[in-house]
Amino acid sequence: MELVRLKGITEKRAKELQKLGIADSAQLIRYFPRAYLDMTDRTSVLSVYHNDMALLSARLVSVDPTNPYSRRKTVRARLEQDGIPFSAVWFNMPYLAQRLKPGEYLFYGRVQNRYGQISIVNPTFEPLERNLRLKGLVPVYPLKSGLTQRAVRDAVKSALAVESPESVIPRELRKKYDLPPLSEAYRIVHAPENKAQLCDASERIALEEYFVLLSAFRLIKGDAQEARVNRYTVTERQVAEFEKRFPFTFTSGQQAAVRAIYDNVTGPVRMNRLLQGDVGSGKTAVALTGMYMALASGYQAAYLSPTEVLAAQNYALLQKVFPDYRVGYLAGGSTAKEKRELKAALAAGEIDIVCGTHAVLQGDVHFSRLAFCVCDEQHRFGVAQRSALSEKGESPDMLVMSATPIPRTLSLVFYGDLDVTTIPDKPLDRKPITTSVIPAYKYDDMLAYIRGETKQGRQAYFVCAKIDDDEGEVTSVTELWEELRNRLPDVRFALLHGRMKEKEKNAVMTAFKNHEYDCLVSTTVIEVGVDVPDATIMVIMNAERFGLSQLHQLRGRVGRGSEKSWCFLLVGSDSETARERLTVFKNTSDGFALAEKDLELRGSGDFLGTRQSGHFLTDIKNLKYSTNVIFTAKKLSDEAFARRLDPDTIRRAAMQKYESLKDVVLN
Repeated sequence: MELVRLKGITEKRAKELQKLGIADSAQLIRYFPRAYLDMTDRTSVLSVYHNDMALLSARLVSVDPTNPYSRRKTVRARLEQDGIPFSAVWFNMPYLAQRLKPGEYLFYGRVQNRYGQISIVNPTFEPLERNLRLKGLVPVYPLKSGLTQRAVRDAVKSALAVESPESVIPRELRKKYDLPPLSEAYRIVHAPENKAQLCDASERIALEEYFVLLSAFRLIKGDAQEARVNRYTVTERQVAEFEKRFPFTFTSGQQAAVRAIYDNVTGPVRMNRLLQGDVGSGKTAVALTGMYMALASGYQAAYLSPTEVLAAQNYALLQKVFPDYRVGYLAGGSTAKEKRELKAALAAGEIDIVCGTHAVLQGDVHFSRLAFCVCDEQHRFGVAQRSALSEKGESPDMLVMSATPIPRTLSLVFYGDLDVTTIPDKPLDRKPITTSVIPAYKYDDMLAYIRGETKQGRQAYFVCAKIDDDEGEVTSVTELWEELRNRLPDVRFALLHGRMKEKEKNAVMTAFKNHEYDCLVSTTVIEVGVDVPDATIMVIMNAERFGLSQLHQLRGRVGRGSEKSWCFLLVGSDSETARERLTVFKNTSDGFALAEKDLELRGSGDFLGTRQSGHFLTDIKNLKYSTNVIFTAKKLSDEAFARRLDPDTIRRAAMQKYESLKDVVLN
């Protein structure tokens, strides 16, 4: 139903909700709370640790006049709790100045305590007397524009009155496994009476989501293996000679991976293989060896990279490793003449290897004898994109690579159609990176150390969880960039984030690599990036917000040169779970061990949500559920297909899900 047809939603309110990505009542009930407030869990402002989230009751004394000439449009209110003065600060929300009146309020947000000055940043708030009517667990939704928590709660309530989601899981299975109604689970998630009820409802919704998702994977992948079309003539002796081109000896893990690829490409079935390896394990060398098997057999090969910076780096590497083959480069930044000439040469068979970005997937790019495709950092390419690449040739072999470890248990579910090869070891010459958790009182000391290191020619990364943060929960990348430039004016800081155009991002990364900047303040877009040998320091703000595997990826951006490297973790939450996770990370350098531990500590809800994996399963990222939900969903999907229960209903829902997942990541 259209938003404006819902009770209490005006055209203005509908436009505000649309800014949250909500277009109708069905999407509105899937806008799940990011947190829940226990109305009895109010605390004293003096007992809150720096950067912790807190629920505070306080009296609003006054609102400072706003500065119309300031870029940030800061609103600051003077508060008082039991005679203790502190402030509330909102960035880029000037409209709040008219809404805030003296009186008693309930505030929820991130508390900062610097040098005895206490403030709560970008808090949500409501008059205290209104909150007296709220009991139990109260939902807190992500907000934008002029929306309030009460406005979203009321809108969701109206949507729930007209929406009754139907389960795709066949009725026979719902009855057999005693599954509660899906519509009831939606109602509870938005208005739970207690945590146990909330947990059960979240797991029911997640079960439905994974049932449809895994059914989609099953339909797309099918059960049949493709017979081999391209016949490889390369010998084991040739492969062994090729390995000598690298300035290092292959580890046992690399040798095993090469053997697996060789056996596959010289066997009767087309290869469709995932190559997993920890940061620095030598996946690229293995991939190039696989490409050589095709080249030596008279075929073409393609190497796809997610960014132009990485593609250019790989192009230089391919030219170095394959001096006896013709290597071409194709990216969005190539000139029209370069693109035209490259495409003509490729179609004529005058190019042996093409290295490029998504530009290689364009419809007018044709190969004469493509037999081997490599997708570097496969989690940056969608299902449809990888499929488009494989269609460029006649059943070419596909090797997709990932440095983002996924637990073995989950890989069995999501990569059931792929042969998964893991390189468990690392090159022996890789220096260990020292990891430290930096408490708030040592923040200034850390900055002084980094400033000194930059004067010695070394570089640093500062990574934030978000570009900007209207909810005040984390330090945003724009906020940090401005702060650092003011505090360290003699250090050159660059800014990088996902909203920048590709050409801008490439320019910043190239300039950083060329030492035109000392420090790069970025979101996780640098998780997959170029090698910067002089980058020896990685600072991760609000480290508790990241999955252990993602932290491991970020840590792997440094330690690529000859100098000692450091990873500093700044923590915004002092919870016991956060401390345990970061202690595990500090003491573990094995990415696959970290992935398994991460799944154990956080559960699959967080592990597969946006913190871990970009845009995968964003609809249910706020739900908390156990790993068992995934395996229960697989069991139900397997049974539904085996018994052919409601095949048309499942197919419709599954293919609709696939359409929404074609261009997002799997891990």
